[in-house]
Amino acid sequence: MNTLTAEVIATARLDLLPLRVAHAGEMAAVLSDPALHAFIGGAPDTPGTLRARYERLTAGSADPGVSWLNWVIRIRDEGGLAGTVQATVGPSPQGVVAEIAWVVGTPWQGRGIATEAARGLVEWLGRQPVREVLAHIHPEHRASAAVASAAGLAPTEVWQDGELRWERRMGSGLGGARVNSGS
Repeated sequence: MNTLTAEVIATARLDLLPLRVAHAGEMAAVLSDPALHAFIGGAPDTPGTLRARYERLTAGSADPGVSWLNWVIRIRDEGGLAGTVQATVGPSPQGVVAEIAWVVGTPWQGRGIATEAARGLVEWLGRQPVREVLAHIHPEHRASAAVASAAGLAPTEVWQDGELRWERRMGSGLGGARVNSGS
């Protein structure tokens, strides 16, 4: 597999912009609410810590077969950043798999931004050589479960580190069929 490169992804209201180290200052403020860590643990990063993390992320994976793809979410009409989406894309026994995640700052939650961004990301991944999209979601994080469902992922019976695995098998081009939800 050739590694992928993040490209600008435009949705109805949003621009998903490839992550740059220069985004760290604004994103530190966006992600400053400790409540964002309720399900994932940890605490908000300082601007310096986030800058160092963004330097590592933008440098890419040491594994040449794995792509680290990261975007910031910009609300087009407002001009500011509101969160991030990411995909780690690499080989698996089932083919090329993308594991995705998203986070939207507290002031922007409840406006459909995470859903729109996740859908945009999954649609973009559907145009890449990705066979399956995965997300791992804490069982009590109903908002993230709703985002995953809206992006076409379905829960499985697989658990990893206390989180439920959600999946979407991709067809050729856009779309793809949901996997058995185990229900």
